[in-house]
Amino acid sequence: MASPTLPVAEVVNVTVEMSPVAAALRNFGACMILGTSDVIDTDERVRSYSSISEVASDFGTSAAEYEAALAFFSQSPKPTLLYIGRWAKTATAGRWRGRVLTSDEQDIEDFNAIKAGTLTLTIDGTQKSLAGLDFSAETNLNGVASLVGVALGNAGSCTFDGSRFVITSATTGALSSVVCSDGGTLATLMGLPSGASIKGVESESIADGLTALLDFQDWYMVAVAAETSEEEDIAAAGLIEAASPARMIGFTTQDASEIDPTAESTLGAKLKALGYNRSIVMYSSSNKQAVASVFGRMATINFEGNNTTLTLKFKQCPGVTSEHLRSSQSAALRANNVNTFAAYQNDTAILREGVTSGGWYIDETHGLDWLQNRVQTDLWNLLYTHRKVGQDTSGATALVSCINKSLNQAVANGLVAPGVWNGVGFGALNTGDTLSTGFYVYIQPFEGQSQSDREARKAPPIQIAAKLKGAVHFVDVTITVNR
Repeated sequence: MASPTLPVAEVVNVTVEMSPVAAALRNFGACMILGTSDVIDTDERVRSYSSISEVASDFGTSAAEYEAALAFFSQSPKPTLLYIGRWAKTATAGRWRGRVLTSDEQDIEDFNAIKAGTLTLTIDGTQKSLAGLDFSAETNLNGVASLVGVALGNAGSCTFDGSRFVITSATTGALSSVVCSDGGTLATLMGLPSGASIKGVESESIADGLTALLDFQDWYMVAVAAETSEEEDIAAAGLIEAASPARMIGFTTQDASEIDPTAESTLGAKLKALGYNRSIVMYSSSNKQAVASVFGRMATINFEGNNTTLTLKFKQCPGVTSEHLRSSQSAALRANNVNTFAAYQNDTAILREGVTSGGWYIDETHGLDWLQNRVQTDLWNLLYTHRKVGQDTSGATALVSCINKSLNQAVANGLVAPGVWNGVGFGALNTGDTLSTGFYVYIQPFEGQSQSDREARKAPPIQIAAKLKGAVHFVDVTITVNR
C-alpha cells in the first residue's frame, strides 16, 4: 500500500471555468413563402427547404409555393435556405399524423402479412371501425394508405407522405378532428398510436395567419404567394410594419392599373400613402411570384463580410420576363414606389428602383435592421459574458467600445462610410462635422444620471450618429464642346 501524500491543490489550485456561449445574430437572409396549400398543417405551420427539388417533392410543380420558391432559388448567387409557411385561408380538416417511420418500419412485407386487419378511429367525435383489411397484394405504402382510405369511405382519407401516415377527416372547421387510440397490429405498423391529433380550424384572415407565423422567430422576410385582395395585402403590410423583431413583406402585383398614369387607387398608391417602409411591391405581367426573386438576392447578403452590401437597383431577376414600358408607364410605377424588372434600349434589363412602399431604399431598411440587431446582440453579449460592467468610466468605455465594434463591421460591409453629418448635433458632434470613421458614439456621463436610474442599474443614454454609404442610382453628365 502506497504511503499517504498531500494533494497538490493545497499549493496550486486550478479551476476550469467555461464562459457562457454568446447569443447569435439573427439571420437577415431568411425568407419565408406564405402559401395556402394543404401540405403543411396548422400545427407545423413552417417547414424549411434547402433546394427547389425539396419544394417540388412536397408541393409538386404547379403550386404557388413552388413557383415562388423557383424564383427565389433561381437567383445568382443562389440562396441556400427557404421557409414555407401555411396560411389557413380556408377552413382546414382535422387529422391524425402518425410518427415518422424508419426505413426498416417502411418494409412492405410487414404489411403484406396482414390479411384481415382492423383499425379503430374516432372521426369528428364518432367512432369508425375498419375490419377485413387485406394488404397481401400491396407493393408499397401508398397502396396501404389507399386501401385504408377506401375503407374510410365518406368519413375521411388516408395518405402516406413518404415518411408517415396521415388520416384526414372529410369535414373542415373547428369541430373537425381525428383521434386514434388503437394499439393493434395495423395501427402500430402505421405508427398511429404515438402520433398526434391536429384539430381543424376555421378560415383565417391573412393577418391571423401571419400572427401565428410571427411566433416562429427564424424568418426575416416573407413573400406572399397566395391569391389575395388589396385589403388583405394592406392588412398584412400593416401587421409586418408593427411587428417586433423587425420583418419585411413583399407582394407581386399583375394589376395593369399600376402602369396606368391616370390610376389613383392601386395597391402601390395605397401602401405609399400609408408610408410602409417594410413593404415591397413588385409589378410583373408575366410572373405572379416575382418579388420572391428580389428576396432571393437579398438572402445572399452576408453582413459579416467585407464590402458585401449592395443596392438592389440594376440587379437581375432570373426567371422573370422584363417589362417593356413606355416612359409614362415607368413614371407611374416610380411615382408609387412600385418595383419592376424593366428592359432598356441598350438591350439590358434591370430591377428598378429597389425601394419600399414608403420610399426608403430596400437595402437601407435591410441593412439598418441588421445594424440594430448587431448592436443589440453585441451589447447583450457584453453584459452576459462579463462578470460586471461597472457604473463608472470603465463601464462607459466598455459600452462605447462594444458599439464601436458593431459599427466598424457596418463600415467593413459597406453600409456605413465617412461623410458629413447633416443631422442634429449631440455630445461633441455638431451639424456639418465630418464623421471620419463614418460614425460617432456618445454616452452621457454616469455622474449626470439620476439617482433612481443609478439604483435601477441603468446605463446612461447612448446616442449613435452613423452616415450611410448609399449608392449611385442616377448619373447626369454634361458634355461641353468647344470648336
